[in-house]
Amino acid sequence: MTDVLTYVVFHLLFVVPALAAVVVLRRVRGLDEWTRTLKVGTPVVVLLAVAYTTPWDNYLISRGVWTYGDGTVFARVWLAPIEEYAFFVLQSMLAALWVGSLGIVDVSTARISRRQRVVGALAAAAVTALGLAWVLQGGQTLYLGAILAWAGPVLGVQWAFGWPVLVRARKTFLLGVLAPTLYLCVVDRIAIEAGVWIISETYTTGVFVLGLPVEEGLFFLVTNVFVVQSLVLLKWVYAAPAAAVPAPLRRFVRLKLTRGESVAR
Repeated sequence: MTDVLTYVVFHLLFVVPALAAVVVLRRVRGLDEWTRTLKVGTPVVVLLAVAYTTPWDNYLISRGVWTYGDGTVFARVWLAPIEEYAFFVLQSMLAALWVGSLGIVDVSTARISRRQRVVGALAAAAVTALGLAWVLQGGQTLYLGAILAWAGPVLGVQWAFGWPVLVRARKTFLLGVLAPTLYLCVVDRIAIEAGVWIISETYTTGVFVLGLPVEEGLFFLVTNVFVVQSLVLLKWVYAAPAAAVPAPLRRFVRLKLTRGESVAR
């Protein structure tokens, strides 16, 4: 079956070259303002992506939300192919290095009030509640609901921490999210058409955008949002640690704040 597009070949054709291109772009642009953030943030984001996505991904595979074509995967760990775990890593690095190649407004003067933190948390709670309702309903809303229910807690932490910062850096945020999302949607459709993975009609809404199941597009959107928000917010922490760290936690990180503030000056 030499004509079969395997998951490994998919990475070699579409994901690895995209990552290499972003690495080159970042070197050419030489944006030193992101260096510290990427050096610390990228490994953390990758680790969290793998740890947080693994049980969710395997659960959906166990439910039959998607399957893999015959001869398209090399080996499995738990229920997911090893190529899937590689995808968690590669996509996170792609999004991280891409946003790190973009300019960003000064976030050092950004502030967030207690009320704004509550608003951010409540907005994410609404996303989670909607997702859980769709998961419990089952059937065609299962995949869509699972994405929202899984995304809500992460969005809650990030939005409560500093959604006004994301608004201030909205141009970087939007371009940082949309470019890798659109690219991954295109190559995901190619993989689906080639039979690398098969999305179940039983657990999806049947809504397509340019031939791609809306759930797949939402997954890439959400995961790229996770990465970009994490790095923009970490950049804010480095730029203005006293403003970024919530007041109840400041006494526990007093020395670090002092060091951070001296660096910021």
